[in-house]
Amino acid sequence: MTTPTIPDRVPGERRTELAAFLRARRSRISPADVGLPPGMRRRTPGLRREEVAQLAGVGLTWYTWLEQGRPIRVSVQVLDAVARALRLDHAELEHLYRLSDIPIAPPDVVVETVPPAAREILDSLDPLPAALLNSRFDVLASNEAHEDLFWQWHTMPCERRNTLWCCFVEPDARRRLLNFDEEMPRVVATLRASFAQHLREPAWTSFIRRLSAASPEFAKLWARHDVANPESRTKQFMDPDAGLLRLRSTSLAVVDMPEARIVVYTPADDLTRERLPLTRLRHGRDGKSSS
Repeated sequence: MTTPTIPDRVPGERRTELAAFLRARRSRISPADVGLPPGMRRRTPGLRREEVAQLAGVGLTWYTWLEQGRPIRVSVQVLDAVARALRLDHAELEHLYRLSDIPIAPPDVVVETVPPAAREILDSLDPLPAALLNSRFDVLASNEAHEDLFWQWHTMPCERRNTLWCCFVEPDARRRLLNFDEEMPRVVATLRASFAQHLREPAWTSFIRRLSAASPEFAKLWARHDVANPESRTKQFMDPDAGLLRLRSTSLAVVDMPEARIVVYTPADDLTRERLPLTRLRHGRDGKSSS
């Protein structure tokens, strides 16, 4: 399959609009917003072109030509990198694609911006572990209780904050998630149902391909073509400090983020309710001393 590119003959007025749009988006981002030093006094607000090029991992000359509206060709993947550097939201990303005369704007190529209200909800749910996930099971945000519960999950470096990746690639996952063989096929089936809406999106197809290569078990489950919707499930975790925890996972829709959901873990029995605070001791939170 060929890689889509911006056509050579995008109408001149559209290129002019594209150039203006990129300059406007660049001007609204300060160096501090992206972790860059302020540097010398700036004549205009926002980032410099070279800083955007650096953040996107593209050549300065190429980005300058793009912002000047010159008739250049660029892959979708490179355009996505510019979108991430400029911190475009979904509507802005779609606008960028339309101005570039590309018919489909994958909704997941931009770094998903977590609404402040969603972060506040996550924090307010503490001491219940809670995380914000997208339909690919990427962890977009989580509260401290969730971080404490899973902080020792990995025995090897984690390549990405993704529930499926952590479970299928981490060799210690079955010892942590005791009902792994019961739960993970359903998680894969839920992913398969969501995949139908993202069939042509490089980020999704690349993720499936890479995870299948890293985990033959995932590849086997994926090949079954089972589908399922998110639902409340009871998962059994073995915590190094708290012992056996039976936690009920419940998904809550987030209106401002299509396909995203807040997953909350609640104790499924009284013993788990008593033991759950033990997961917090290691970080010394809530006034407790570290163990």
